[in-house]
Amino acid sequence: MTYILVTGSSRGIGAAAKAKLADRGAQVIGHHSRLNPQTDGSSNIAADFTDPLAAQLLWEEAMDRSGGDISAVVNNAGLFSRNPLDSSDIEWLDGWEDTLRINLTAAAQISRFAVRHWEKHGPDTNGIRGRLVHVASRAAYRGDSPDHWHYAAAKAGMVAMHKTIARAYASKGILSFAITPGFTDTAMAGDYLESRGGTSLLADIPLGRVAQPDEIASIIAFCALDAPASMTGAVIDANGASYVR
Repeated sequence: MTYILVTGSSRGIGAAAKAKLADRGAQVIGHHSRLNPQTDGSSNIAADFTDPLAAQLLWEEAMDRSGGDISAVVNNAGLFSRNPLDSSDIEWLDGWEDTLRINLTAAAQISRFAVRHWEKHGPDTNGIRGRLVHVASRAAYRGDSPDHWHYAAAKAGMVAMHKTIARAYASKGILSFAITPGFTDTAMAGDYLESRGGTSLLADIPLGRVAQPDEIASIIAFCALDAPASMTGAVIDANGASYVR
């Protein structure tokens, strides 16, 4: 049985990824920052990543639920909020640190726990011990708005972390993949579109539309379940050709 941990699975890309992986037969352990007892089932774990201990507690609970057999981790949890330069000094610093902790540090913590776990376990029949899938952003490469230094920095850090993990542990059968979406039709992206002028921003996307969460989820499922080992270290762009490298 394949157990996969998906962070930030309450909505948008994370929820679509959870559903897509479950459709493929995986046992998905979801993560929400806070659980709603009326809507969130027992397959989800609550962990507020603004708490430095939350990532470790999430990992330990996921390991317990999976019987110590997590085969892949999808680092999708994210925070996207404005941090204007004219905020007070303490407000700007708080916004920076919250975004870095949720978008990067928690992903680094969980990746570390996963790599250490997989190092102790034998490979499968394909020589693979585990897979990491990091949901970054095109902002890692082209930057973001003046109010989102912190978001771009966090996503650039995630891509650099992913490349480092891929190079360091490929020989041990530990694979790492990163996905860099552009605008995606989620509440988070909707807030950004509105703040940056609404649909006029679509003129910057040659495809003529934003991505759908299910499209990104399909890429996540491929990386978590199917991508060949030779693809480790790859960064997969999914931005409607709004940024090409």
